[in-house]
Amino acid sequence: MSRAGASPEPSHASGGEPPAPQHVAIIMDGNGRWAKARGLPRTAGHERGVEALRRTVEAAGDLGIKYLTVFSFSTENWRRPAAEVNVLFGLLKAYVQRDLQRLKHEGVRVRIIGQREGLPPDIAELVGRAERETAGNSAFHLTIAFNYGSRNEILRAAEAYARSLREAGDTGPLTEEMFSSFLDTSGLPDPDLMIRTSGEYRISNFLLWQAAYAELLFMDVLWPDFGRAHLEGAIAKYHERERRFGAVVPGAS
Repeated sequence: MSRAGASPEPSHASGGEPPAPQHVAIIMDGNGRWAKARGLPRTAGHERGVEALRRTVEAAGDLGIKYLTVFSFSTENWRRPAAEVNVLFGLLKAYVQRDLQRLKHEGVRVRIIGQREGLPPDIAELVGRAERETAGNSAFHLTIAFNYGSRNEILRAAEAYARSLREAGDTGPLTEEMFSSFLDTSGLPDPDLMIRTSGEYRISNFLLWQAAYAELLFMDVLWPDFGRAHLEGAIAKYHERERRFGAVVPGAS
């Protein structure tokens, strides 16, 4: 990543390009279909998907994006054949082992969100190490949702909040900001743009709370083919949107 900590591009006020969205979330979909179209096993699609992730992390930093969150393995993916699940575990392990030192050197903070329970011990240990070794970085934030489901995250946050009430004896009102602090994404800004590849039109239990006001973009490209040009196109589409957050923009029809 050549410019992971690059400053945002100048705004319209200075006559330049508008800044990139601060936080982009991506549902990386289409690995299986990519492989099937080429007569390859699904595992080949997942392997190429890891290469697409590397390209996208590089491009995101270059384009001025500060936070990138990707959906890698959902709590529902356990229903897939055991061999495919094991391949997905292995790919996460290989990605972290191969890229961790480079990401650490480039100032990238890595976070893995989702349930830790049920993960193989070696994966859980590797996830913890990646987070510990990059905890002090702030040039770019890469968050990987692995063994993640948003409904499960919200339930876990509610349980954590209830425990905090019992421990502190606090019965004050619950605010959105307070509840957000119990989510896996605590400390991260809400996503500005959510992309799903493969042409499917759903968000599949991903960041349901956090994406309340995200711009949604569904792209026909399969994830293994995704790269810088697709991300640039997504940002261009984002700039065509008018973000109102429920309010009325002066002068708007």
